[in-house]
Amino acid sequence: MIITGKAVKVGDHVNTDVILPGKYLVFIEPEELAKHALEGLDPHFPEKAKSGVVLVAGKNFGCGSSREQAPIALKHANVKCIVADSFARIFYRNAINIGLPVVECKQISNKVSEGDQLAVDLAEGVIKDLTQNQAWQVKPIPKFLLEILTAGGLVEHLKKRIASK
Repeated sequence: MIITGKAVKVGDHVNTDVILPGKYLVFIEPEELAKHALEGLDPHFPEKAKSGVVLVAGKNFGCGSSREQAPIALKHANVKCIVADSFARIFYRNAINIGLPVVECKQISNKVSEGDQLAVDLAEGVIKDLTQNQAWQVKPIPKFLLEILTAGGLVEHLKKRIASK
């Protein structure tokens, strides 16, 4: 699975309250949540992401409260993948569970520039910056997690497994 998109950068310690402010948790429709993704950092983020982006973050992305709505908002705002120096553990798994690819790569936030064209090969564990002609090897996503991502998330993956039995 190879994901491509333009890099949009955010900093360190971006917490779930910044990814999706708590006042929007009253919404249940993913498209409505997407309209407010990262609005505290950049009110124009949903517009920037419309064409499909790879979000590049610093350390501890997704820290804070465990809210599934945060990765849902990003996914439906058309974030195709998140690459970060590091992730909060619960955010990482929530993202996988809803079908949003996440890849950890130390110091990626210092290597990629805003607007660079990226290609992320999840199975091989390679992040390519096509703009700067650079590449970094990372830990590939395990097969069982790739199956969840390919299915569109944990619920869809389980539905397919149950249907095949």
